[in-house]
Amino acid sequence: MSIIGSTNYWQYQVRVTKITETATEPSPTPSPETAVSEFAGQLFFRLWRASHTRIAAALESVGLTPARFGLLNLLGALERANQQELGSAMGIDPSTMVQLIDELEAAGLAKRRPHPGDRRARQVVLTAKGRRLRERGRQMASQVEDEVLGGLTPTQRRDLLKLLRLANSTAPPQPPWRAEEGD
Repeated sequence: MSIIGSTNYWQYQVRVTKITETATEPSPTPSPETAVSEFAGQLFFRLWRASHTRIAAALESVGLTPARFGLLNLLGALERANQQELGSAMGIDPSTMVQLIDELEAAGLAKRRPHPGDRRARQVVLTAKGRRLRERGRQMASQVEDEVLGGLTPTQRRDLLKLLRLANSTAPPQPPWRAEEGD
């Protein structure tokens, strides 16, 4: 961390969490502590953490990680995509994508086959077992999303997703995700 050390950062996070958990109603004039916790990056991090830890635990119960589930979910939407298209759509570097596909293949959830239009490329398709597990993972993800975003109305949730997609599409580009970064 560039501005504060990681130990201080986690102590800060605990303090901010305690402060925001004890607040009963939003104040029209937030305290300095609350204003700091309302910084978009902090809110994104806290919401991501609430979602990610819950979905990771749920998916682990069926032998998946968030990255494997993300790939299964994408394969269900992009039938017969090749490895390069999948990596690009997920923002994952090519070697990490190969590793994820290898893991899905080893578990009998997906298979590679020659691409009919490009003999150098390989299509990746879900197996019947992969489709069933994808559906189970989607149910788990929906339950977690309901829990994490339960304080929002359906309209607010749709608006939030629309705004997040817009922000994501206009954010500065990032290097592709690598497995070494953790799941």
